[in-house]
Amino acid sequence: MQASTPKLSLGPILYYWDRDTIFDFYEQVAQSPVDIVYLGETVCSKRRIMKDDDWFEIASLLEAAGKEVIISTLTLIEAGSELSKLKSLCDNGKYALEANDMAAVNLLSDKQTFITGPAINIYNAGTLKFLAKHGLKRWVLPIELSKETLSDLQNELPENVETEIFFYGRLPLAFSARCFTARSHNLPKDDCQYRCLEDADGLLLKTREEDPFLVLNGIQTQSAKTCNLIADLDEIKKLGVDILRISPQSKATLDIINIIHACLHDNKSTQDAAEEIENLTPTGSCNGYWHGDAGMDSVKQHLSKNKAGLL
Repeated sequence: MQASTPKLSLGPILYYWDRDTIFDFYEQVAQSPVDIVYLGETVCSKRRIMKDDDWFEIASLLEAAGKEVIISTLTLIEAGSELSKLKSLCDNGKYALEANDMAAVNLLSDKQTFITGPAINIYNAGTLKFLAKHGLKRWVLPIELSKETLSDLQNELPENVETEIFFYGRLPLAFSARCFTARSHNLPKDDCQYRCLEDADGLLLKTREEDPFLVLNGIQTQSAKTCNLIADLDEIKKLGVDILRISPQSKATLDIINIIHACLHDNKSTQDAAEEIENLTPTGSCNGYWHGDAGMDSVKQHLSKNKAGLL
């Protein structure tokens, strides 16, 4: 594998923002150097501020700005109405889809090319080869897998299949049939009163020691720390990764895009970039999964602790 310059992608918004905020955000994204943009609701079907026509309007705006647009699907399908909505998206006739649930993979297989999101459990080359035969054109490495696993999979990657990694953003750790945000307000899921709108970056949980631990985002549980692989960029390039995904946050997303783009195209040092991004990152960074460690760890901090223990 030879070092290459990856493209930048912007993942779907994982939070519940109001309609005006979403439109304003993507008007700025259209002017950014990001190459690929994923659109749509992936967390909760009750989040209906944005209609399909709204997403398609934004898609047209982004396409006119030269972006590749992908429509993302729900990650947890629980009801017939959600399956019907999924079928409608699969039949949109214009935009490729990111399948975040195997129901979407099943609907798209042998009919059109598709992308698998980080929630699809691709853990071995056999799965990659099987899906490639049925239309897979790009896969996103599951967030819990390490660089060693990716290296093995890259060595057996089917021809014409692209690899994308979750490069920056709070990690989507789990999905549940229950809504933890509603429960935190003593509300039932069916009458949640859309409390997610109050938390633009989710609801932060801390330990008894007041350390950031997790983030509640409706039915999704995220890491409190933000996955940040900028210090590992040179290694990622050598592994032949095609696309680096940035997950949107309510503040400074465009700044982060510009910093990473400068590393890729303007010879900005990863050390300078890491310092700048850290100042824009809420509750600190982590890169443990990438290094085969606990996901919430930062390898540099982990190493410094080991060294301190030897003194």
